[in-house]
Amino acid sequence: MRVTVQRFEQFGSMRFQLTGPVGIITINRPRQRNALTRGMWETLAQWCEHLPPKTKVLILRGGGRDFTAGSDIKEFARLTVEEADEAFETMERAIAAMERVRVPTIASINGPAYGAGFILALACDLRIGSPLARFGMPVGKLGITLQTPFVRRLVAMLGPSRALELVYTATSYGAEEALRLGLLNELVPEEELDERTLDLAKAILQQSRASLFAVKESVRRVLRGEAERERHWVDRRDFIEGVRAFTEKRPARF
Repeated sequence: MRVTVQRFEQFGSMRFQLTGPVGIITINRPRQRNALTRGMWETLAQWCEHLPPKTKVLILRGGGRDFTAGSDIKEFARLTVEEADEAFETMERAIAAMERVRVPTIASINGPAYGAGFILALACDLRIGSPLARFGMPVGKLGITLQTPFVRRLVAMLGPSRALELVYTATSYGAEEALRLGLLNELVPEEELDERTLDLAKAILQQSRASLFAVKESVRRVLRGEAERERHWVDRRDFIEGVRAFTEKRPARF
C-alpha cells in the first residue's frame, strides 16, 4: 500500500507518522531492546489520547528485532519504591490509552514482547507476528506484583490457569505457541511482516467505521462485564450506503 507521510512526530527513540489514514507508532531503541522509559510511556499515552482526526487505523511496532522488552529496568533501578509505583501508574495510563483508542489497532510483532511490552501488545485489537515473536511475563524474577488491570488482560486472553502458569514459572511462548493460544492472529515470515500489516490495515479501511467502532466498544464492555442495552443496530449513513452498494454489486464507499 503506497502512502504519503502527512504528519511526523518524534520523542527520543519513539516516532509517530500518519501515512494517509494509517497512523504508525514505532518504538526504536534496539540497543535497549526497545525498552520504554517513563518519558516514552507518557508520550505513548499522549499520542493515543490525541490521535489526528484523520487516523482510521493505528499500528504499533518495534524497530529492529524486538517489539519491546517493556519498561526500562535500568531506569527503575534508580527509583525509590514510591517513584516506581508512580512509574507503573504512568505505564498503566499508556496501556489503557491504547485500549481506548477508538480506531482499530494492530500490533506488528517482530521479536520479543516481555513484561509490560506483552501487556501493551494485548491492549491492541489485533496482533501479527513473525517467527521471532515471543511473549513472556518474568515479573517473579524482579519482585514485581501485577495489579488487577494487568492480570485482567492476561486472563481475558489466556484464561486464569494459563495466566497463573505464565507468572509462576516465568515461561515464555514462541511464535507457534502464541498463534495456537490466540496471542497472535497471524504468523508470517519476517520479511513479509510490514507489508502484511499494511495489507490488514487496508482491509480494515474498506469497512464501515461505524461498524468497527460498535464492535470494538461491545467487545470492551463484554470483557469488563458491562451489560448495556443498545438502542440502535445500524448507523444510518453507513447502512444506507452498505445496502445500496450490495444491491448495485459494487464496493461500498464509507
